[in-house]
Amino acid sequence: MAKILVVYASLTGNTEEIAELIAEGIRQSGGEAVMKSVTDCSAFDIASYDGSVLGAYTWGDGELPDEFLDFYEELDEIDLAGRKTAVFGSGDTGYDIYCGAVDLIEEKLREKGAAIVQTSLKIEYGPTAVEKEDCRKFGQRFAEACVGVS
Repeated sequence: MAKILVVYASLTGNTEEIAELIAEGIRQSGGEAVMKSVTDCSAFDIASYDGSVLGAYTWGDGELPDEFLDFYEELDEIDLAGRKTAVFGSGDTGYDIYCGAVDLIEEKLREKGAAIVQTSLKIEYGPTAVEKEDCRKFGQRFAEACVGVS
C-alpha cells in the first residue's frame, strides 16, 4: 500500500475540495492518503512518503499564493530525484494565465528531478459533478503509479 502526501493551499475551499477528492481516489485504490494544508507541513515531509501530490490555487497574474511560497522555496533544499509527484490546482480562465501556480510547481519539481507521473489537473473554480469523478480518477492513477501498477 502506497502512503501518499496530498499538500494543498486553498483560499475559497475549491482547491481543498479537489484535494479531498484526490485523496478519496487514492484510498479507493488501496493507498493511504495523508492530507495536509501547506501551512501545516514542510517540503521536507515529502521524503516520508511513497509519492506526493501538490496543489494550489493561482493568485493574481498566474502566481503562487503567499502561503505556498515557503514550501516552494524549501523544494530547492531537498533531493527530489525520482520522487513520484503530481500537481493539481484551481484557477479562473478569466485571467491571462490560467492555473499558473500549477505550472510553477510542476516546473520546480522537474527542475529538482522529481518524476511527474501524470499530467497536471487544472479545474476552473470548484469541480463540477463530472470533474469530481476526474479528481478521484487522478488520485487512483497516482496511487497505482506509486505502487507500479498500470
